[in-house]
Amino acid sequence: MVKERARILVVGGGYVGMYTALRLQRRLKRELDRGEVEITVVTPDPYMTYQPFLPEAAAGAISPRHVVVPLRRVLDRCRILIGEATAVDHAKRTATVTTLATEEEGTGGRRLSYDELVLAPGSVSRTLPVPGLADHGIGFKTVEEAIGLRNHVIEQMDIASSTRDPGIRDAALTFVFVGGGFAGVEALGELEDMARYAARYYHNVQPEDMKWILVEASERILPEVGEEMGRYTVTELRRRNIDVRLETRLESCADRVAVLSDGARFPTRTVVWTAGVKPHPVLAASDLPRNGRGRLTCTAELAVDGAPHAWAAGDAAAVPDVTAGEPGRECAPNAQHAVRQAKVLADNIVHSLRGEPLETYEHAYAGSVASLGLHKGVAHVYGRKLKGYPAWFMHRAYHLSRVPTFNRKARVLAEWTLAGLFKREIVSLGSLEHPRAEFELAAGGKPSLDPPHNPKGSS
Repeated sequence: MVKERARILVVGGGYVGMYTALRLQRRLKRELDRGEVEITVVTPDPYMTYQPFLPEAAAGAISPRHVVVPLRRVLDRCRILIGEATAVDHAKRTATVTTLATEEEGTGGRRLSYDELVLAPGSVSRTLPVPGLADHGIGFKTVEEAIGLRNHVIEQMDIASSTRDPGIRDAALTFVFVGGGFAGVEALGELEDMARYAARYYHNVQPEDMKWILVEASERILPEVGEEMGRYTVTELRRRNIDVRLETRLESCADRVAVLSDGARFPTRTVVWTAGVKPHPVLAASDLPRNGRGRLTCTAELAVDGAPHAWAAGDAAAVPDVTAGEPGRECAPNAQHAVRQAKVLADNIVHSLRGEPLETYEHAYAGSVASLGLHKGVAHVYGRKLKGYPAWFMHRAYHLSRVPTFNRKARVLAEWTLAGLFKREIVSLGSLEHPRAEFELAAGGKPSLDPPHNPKGSS
């Protein structure tokens, strides 16, 4: 039994947040029934996004609603609060939260009190002061961005097919991806595969008319799969006429012209930015200790160092890697560690409430898999290197086993099966991003050309 009534606040509904809350509600089932424990999850979205499936969702292989897990259904014993934690005062055990109703209420952020804090807000895209990036860049971190990018790519093919201006056509068929990590390479591989397939249904657009450019500042891509598999990936992409530029930076994309550090200039209407992430701003708005990279300094038990009753894991936490055999080594901020850390974190909160010894997080990195399009991939798992179809199959099998809930597993598997029997969908539903535009025009108004105030809803 727990020593006293405990209010557990989980900030974030991603990998760590959802899996921690899920394990807590299982381990503390009796205490929740008796009212001795209360679990509150603060998250900006009512779902958890399984990000490894975003490239396939963008390519149309998986429905967008099947790459997300509804939190209210999974965390049925938790209190789900849709909002954003903007500040944490751990000395007073309070967190400031803004919700969807905060602006209309006009009362400012509300303060939530807690006894145990789990900080798992994830990360945000790391951008650089590149001219034109804020105006023309497209991210690839959320399901909305993935589907928006799919619609955008097909729309550019429609523009190229209908214009008589060669300049507009060339810019529409030029796609620049910045960042050679998992997000950039997988998104580029899947979308290029989709666009090449879709081109057969255009009478005047051929696959060779399109330019796909990958820009990476370092000397290699996909460092997680090893140097050899990274070189193979570059060779495979170039074999598909994808222009891979290593040790190159994006200097500007103002006026819809991508200017690279090697002097190349590409008129383009598509610049996808996947060049890394940075810690969530709420970490800087807290009184908890952070390291030089802005992540929370944690112990091997996933407790925030020097801050009792505060816990963290995933992208937000600098967790020592006890399997590395060298001091100062930290666990990589990836999903493989995040899911396993969440289990230990939840167990340690239970141990702490019950006055029991804490567990140490210990996991040796197993390796990585990456998809490069349909039937193409690379993998480096437990020292074994795979490429082509075997790696692609391992990629799908691994992530199918890891996606939460049997419901989602069954739906994804069914979609893959149907995709193997029928042709790809090549429809753009770009109007989803501005659903009121047609009605505004019909009602005598002028549809706004500006992005909506709420980027996930209508204007």
